[in-house]
Amino acid sequence: MHDIRLIRENPESFDAQLARRGVIPHGHKILGLDATVRALQTEKDNLLAERNVISKSIGRLIADGNHDAANSAKATVEALKKSLPVLEARESEAASDLREILQALPNLPAAEVPEGEDEDGNVEVSRWGTPRDFAFAAREHADIGPALGLDFETGALISGARFTFLRGQMARLHRALAQFMLDQQTAENGYTECLPPLLVKDEAVFGTGQLPKFAEDLFKTTDGRWLIPTAEVSLTNAVQGQILDHAALPLRMTALTPCFRSEAGSAGRDTRGFIRQHQFEKVELVSICRPEDSEAEHERMTQCAEGVLQALGLPYRKMLLCAGDMGFTARKTYDLEVWLPGQGAYREISSCSNCGDFQARRMNARYRPEGAKGTEFVHTLNGSGLAVGRTLVAVLENYQQEDGSVDVPQALLPYTGGLTRLVPLP
Repeated sequence: MHDIRLIRENPESFDAQLARRGVIPHGHKILGLDATVRALQTEKDNLLAERNVISKSIGRLIADGNHDAANSAKATVEALKKSLPVLEARESEAASDLREILQALPNLPAAEVPEGEDEDGNVEVSRWGTPRDFAFAAREHADIGPALGLDFETGALISGARFTFLRGQMARLHRALAQFMLDQQTAENGYTECLPPLLVKDEAVFGTGQLPKFAEDLFKTTDGRWLIPTAEVSLTNAVQGQILDHAALPLRMTALTPCFRSEAGSAGRDTRGFIRQHQFEKVELVSICRPEDSEAEHERMTQCAEGVLQALGLPYRKMLLCAGDMGFTARKTYDLEVWLPGQGAYREISSCSNCGDFQARRMNARYRPEGAKGTEFVHTLNGSGLAVGRTLVAVLENYQQEDGSVDVPQALLPYTGGLTRLVPLP
């Protein structure tokens, strides 16, 4: 959500920043509605004040025996009472139109975010690791996986497209990855482990920006709740409507949860394999911090996600997303893209975003600075640390052997109960 005061002060700058994200100018339309709302509010307040003054005068007029004037005053009060609902309705309609516009506009990009309309405008910041030189033709996970327990057919039989059934050693590897990531983020990086709800109310998905614009990307239950698309929703909304003490910040939370996405906007993309599923697990990272700390917190969060890839020995590159490729709520985003030798390409495995005060305004999440009487909005950040399914894909492709087996990365051995290699099932 945007600060209307900043738009009032410089609508041209607001429109210029929106244009970087491919959004048409809205500044002057917003200011027009804002002026209408404020004028109607003033008119209503004046009307109420006038009614109150006249109402108070009626008793005095009657006491003075001036019954004609008292009756006239009563008639005026009745007329004012009838006009107030009309005025309130006009104000409510204008305010609703203003909110509707503001709620649909994405966050403004940070100054250092590069120009660009799509992923072609993203800028590579760094690379880590050297892709393995295979002595044989590396295969994709969708070709390796079925013999190892990655059962696409049963998943589709039970639930339809974009669902997968994991068996035996594959399920064990998936669980090992998830537990390793969670331990890494708690023990090594100081995040507090949480177990949040998977079903949330409208206010929660509005607060983190999925509603109202992206409802079609979510799954909704028959009782009106939403299945979380990521634990970002539950964790970030843990501070919804609160005023936090400055000493409590930053709050760093992590959770391993299932995530549910309709993938409405990805028809035809990654229909083969385990990359893009309706249901998947992810270790989410969320930070709530003071505004002056959010840039450093963003760098720290991204490093926490990178640490998992490094521990697993998976080559990756760090990308700074351009203005046109960032998510709706982000002001700055780093994507981590892991190397998949079967595809011969880098693919996204983590996205770490600084949302500034954009989500906090939607959630009304504030803090009280040290020594201050007033409050300010906190800054919120979120990232993947990591997406478990995509990490499984990366392990399968990077650690594959010519005979179809897959070595288990050294860092996972404490979690696999003696399993050191996935071998094709008979």
